[in-house]
Amino acid sequence: MLLTITTTYKPATDLGYLLHKNPAKCQEFEMTFGKAYVFFPEATQERCTAALLLDVDPVGLVRGRRGSIMSGLLDQYVNDRPYAASSLLSVAMTQVFGSALRGQSNDRPELAGTAIPLTAKIPALPCRHGGDVFLRHLFEPLGYKVEASRLPLDETFPDWGEGPYFAVEIEKTTTLKDLLTHLYVLIPVLDDNKHYYVGDDEVEKLLRKGEGWLASHPEKEAIARRYLKYQPSLAREALARLVEEEDPVLAKEEEAGLTAEEPLEKDISLNEARLGAVMAALKGTGAKRILDLGCGEGKLLRELLKEKQFEQITGMDVSVRSLETAHERLRLDRLPARMKDRLKLMHGSLLYRDRRLEGFDAAAVVEVIEHLDPPRLAAAERAIFECAKPRTVVLTTPNVEYNVMWKLAESSQKFRHGDHRFEWTRQEFQAWANGIANRFGYKVTFLPVGPEDATVGSPTQMGVFRRD
Repeated sequence: MLLTITTTYKPATDLGYLLHKNPAKCQEFEMTFGKAYVFFPEATQERCTAALLLDVDPVGLVRGRRGSIMSGLLDQYVNDRPYAASSLLSVAMTQVFGSALRGQSNDRPELAGTAIPLTAKIPALPCRHGGDVFLRHLFEPLGYKVEASRLPLDETFPDWGEGPYFAVEIEKTTTLKDLLTHLYVLIPVLDDNKHYYVGDDEVEKLLRKGEGWLASHPEKEAIARRYLKYQPSLAREALARLVEEEDPVLAKEEEAGLTAEEPLEKDISLNEARLGAVMAALKGTGAKRILDLGCGEGKLLRELLKEKQFEQITGMDVSVRSLETAHERLRLDRLPARMKDRLKLMHGSLLYRDRRLEGFDAAAVVEVIEHLDPPRLAAAERAIFECAKPRTVVLTTPNVEYNVMWKLAESSQKFRHGDHRFEWTRQEFQAWANGIANRFGYKVTFLPVGPEDATVGSPTQMGVFRRD
């Protein structure tokens, strides 16, 4: 099993400082599954290559280990573990290149954070269940140039056809830390056959190694599933915590939409009416532990803090910027200790199961669902009503019928907010809410919020879901 890393940065031999390895020496490291060797096939001022070679003992790898991936008698002697890149290579990287993986270099600290031209080659990389297409889908979104050629099962017997193995070369100007981190995560994902037990600590490893890139990766769900060996609960937990950092362009668009919406509602004090209706519904349930899902800048949280009935209040939002604003506006640093202890702000997404949301008496979802497109709305439905499943959910959304009162059509404005994906009529909202109640074991009642017109109803519609 072999990995080589090459740079043409000058002086290229500085690669040795980044890896904490002397280019003039061949070093040997003991592994639980064999031995690892680091050597430099070439080391000049113009070009330097470091090689990590694993000598894997396939019998020693499985001897005495119940539930191993190679549990058959024949598998102990005939398998691809000594030759094909796998999670064994990732483990070796952490032990042999640990400092480089952390972005540390005592002798060249400034170079550790500098992007340099790097090329990684793996002579035999399994690309199971997706081939080179999946390989490219993993590395190309990260900015790598990818070359891959499929290997025959045996060159002597061409009739046997091609195997799942590829000779792979990836190239990018990046930091060594980022290259090693991407390889550490994605090699086991491609091999799809981890050699060790996967538990809760693997979620932490994935999140730690995926910081700054995995949340925005288009294949993040496949990466999480494969890295965590298809354990649904672990994958859901990882995805719930992998919340994409807010896009500044999108944030500006949302702020522009909010600016357009607020003057409409201000004339009829709709925000105050909405908060009052939600507060009354929550107080009427007798709930003590409250979730504010999509808490934004903390307007509802401020009202919740005023009521001593609510002993534990948690606000969650996908926007880091909004949470920071909520922290400032609520003056959390200045609150009395007893009040501060009641409130917690949490960064998270409604699109995935999140164990932190379980066990609450009630949840408020105020003007949130209309910001989700249909596939994401379906995911949010399960995350709220099936996974978190508070005893009560108070949910509000705009009534599109009321928009005629503001003459939005005359201004070519389809919805009240520039980021709204939809706005429902009263009939559409009730049909959706009744479907939710039937699927997840709730009963729902409907209430108008704001001034009610005899023809088009109220500007906001509210559903109160209760579970016995």
